[in-house]
Amino acid sequence: MNEIQTAIVPEGCPAQRLDVFLAALIEGSSRSAAQRIIRNGLATVNGKVAKSKDAVQAGDIVAFTAPDAVTPTAQPEDLPLEILFEDDSLLVVNKGQGMTTHPAPGSPGGTLVNALLGRGVSLSEGGSALRPGIVHRLDKDTSGLLVVAKNASAHIFLARQLADRTLSRRYITIIWGVPRWLHARVDAPIGRHATNRQKMSVVPMGEGRASITDLDVLEPLGAFALVRARLQSGRTHQIRVHAAYSGHPVLGDRLYGGERRGQVKLLPPEASEAIARLPGQALHAAHLAFVHPVSNERMSFTSAPPAEFLSVLSALGSGFTVDSLLDAVRAEPSSESVLTSASGR
Repeated sequence: MNEIQTAIVPEGCPAQRLDVFLAALIEGSSRSAAQRIIRNGLATVNGKVAKSKDAVQAGDIVAFTAPDAVTPTAQPEDLPLEILFEDDSLLVVNKGQGMTTHPAPGSPGGTLVNALLGRGVSLSEGGSALRPGIVHRLDKDTSGLLVVAKNASAHIFLARQLADRTLSRRYITIIWGVPRWLHARVDAPIGRHATNRQKMSVVPMGEGRASITDLDVLEPLGAFALVRARLQSGRTHQIRVHAAYSGHPVLGDRLYGGERRGQVKLLPPEASEAIARLPGQALHAAHLAFVHPVSNERMSFTSAPPAEFLSVLSALGSGFTVDSLLDAVRAEPSSESVLTSASGR
């Protein structure tokens, strides 16, 4: 039997069911696995044995024992990697599309963490044995910028910026359809999908975590639109879930309705062929800014999207060059912009 583990429900976390909280807390777990732990009397809230349906809220102390938990470690691998910046405290990496950020049960290799360890990089142990140095993540088929911590003090400093939203992350994406709005805020809680454990979904308040995404249309492109997405929170699949919820899923997103092969075939050949070459969703983390943990200097990085993304833009008749696109990503939103709710409901 493994040791009892404890966690304090963080400030700002909405009230939610215990099984939902445990499933999100335990690495590689699911809601059904969390329910087994609770059903076997292996979870308490504030010292009292609890049930799956019991609510937990900010400040509650949750203790649990996960009998099936394992503690594998990430192994070094010789993998290609693009590092934009590195010093004794951190690295900024441009992750390629198709690379997972860190190992997980069932997928132990081929990740960004394996690649960094393969280069002999020392990483913070502030995450876990499978997530050393990882301050924030990108989905496997989302390309772009990540900051990785080399030591504990840098990890804490960067994680604090992530929590208070001063670590800025901006993405560019191509979505289906041209929205009725130019600027929109999707403010909708995200939790694990009720039946498909690979998916996240917008859920009722109290069953998920508060999630906010600001969306700005940069350019209409016929049946599509080029959009800048600005994260105000960082949930799993957040942009993809919120885009689909707004009625405009990310192009190429197989999980959230953005693949639409039948509709792609109806497009002009140049566009349909360019879209067919996309290896995943058209979503790229193009801009990253944060305060350095040692120098206190505000650092800013931009990254051009992959060639396949740019080919789709060209085939759809975009007027952006790479340089002008990155300028648009860096630009602050207009003070006259009125953010409205974007909802598919």
